[in-house]
Amino acid sequence: MAESAPLGWPMADRVGFGHRPPPPAVIPPPGVVRIHLDELTGPLGIYQHARGRAPDPGQGYCTDDVARAAIVDVLHGQVLGRPAVADSLARDLEFLAEAVVPKTGRFRNFRDADGNWLERVGSADAHARAVQSLGILAGDSADDRTSMAAGRLLDHVLPVSLELDGSRPWAHVILGCLAALTGERPPVSARIVLEELAGRLFNTFESTDETWPWPETVVTYENAILAQALVEAGDWLRYPKMIERGLRTLDWLLDAQTAEAGYVELVGNRGWWPRGESPARFDQQPIDAAALVEACAAAWRVSARPTFLTEMLRAYAWFSGANAVGISVSDPAIGGCGDGLSAIGVNANQGAESTLAWLSATECVRATLSADRGIGLNRLALA
Repeated sequence: MAESAPLGWPMADRVGFGHRPPPPAVIPPPGVVRIHLDELTGPLGIYQHARGRAPDPGQGYCTDDVARAAIVDVLHGQVLGRPAVADSLARDLEFLAEAVVPKTGRFRNFRDADGNWLERVGSADAHARAVQSLGILAGDSADDRTSMAAGRLLDHVLPVSLELDGSRPWAHVILGCLAALTGERPPVSARIVLEELAGRLFNTFESTDETWPWPETVVTYENAILAQALVEAGDWLRYPKMIERGLRTLDWLLDAQTAEAGYVELVGNRGWWPRGESPARFDQQPIDAAALVEACAAAWRVSARPTFLTEMLRAYAWFSGANAVGISVSDPAIGGCGDGLSAIGVNANQGAESTLAWLSATECVRATLSADRGIGLNRLALA
């Protein structure tokens, strides 16, 4: 952990509904820097963990992080040009293909440094993140060969995604289907899986009440992706009620995680946020800030409500020091990010999940700020 440092922001209670203050000043997204990505990359892909900046090969690889790396490679390719990331993308896709168990269509997750798989089947989260990355690759038109290869693999693994349990796996698969459907040759099952899983996710929220509008008894990690999936799926399916549920959920998460001083204060992983209790304040995770950034960007694109653009910038500012400790979590000079924010500072380890979360959030902000504002037109006439 970092040395103990004085708190740079007031430790404030979260604000009440509908009373979020102006955000702190936002540092514009930096240029693409892949120094730390290169440092973390081994022969088979990106290593899971790091000690400081140095990769920890002894902890091996995981499908979760390779899937995240593939998404970042696509995003960086849109800025740098596909040739700059072609080798990395090819390595990512090879890893994902080798992770699939042919007979079942399920992904394995953990792999040691020598390439040996350490389990017969991985978690639902790992499968779903792999599906999301394949959908993004399949829907990307920058390289037909890579897109076609990703699409063929997605064809194989997408149907089994209907067997997954859990709102977060459903959300990742939904976003993967939506991305694939933007391509020229989407998998036949993409719309079927999208409609089924979006319906499941929506129904879990419809069964909640105003006293606890969350479909689980504990608010845990990567929470905003549930709202993002509802908003984007509702937009594609032309289902305004689903969109509005996603927007209300995102507003609820933002109200609960905005301090009186105007910065984002994420739900900490040392206790999370059980129903009827106060949210844990630490340790706060970069993946949660990135999920807020991407959900707010999606909400702005679909609803055209300016508040969501503001909230995207507030969430992104968490990385650069607009947080409960007043210390930058990201390291733009090398393209890295610390593994968490505690009451005394930033975790000095810059592992794959955290680094990729910040890089994804950065490209989301860059694309959103540079986009034609016409994409924010409210196509479904939401209030």
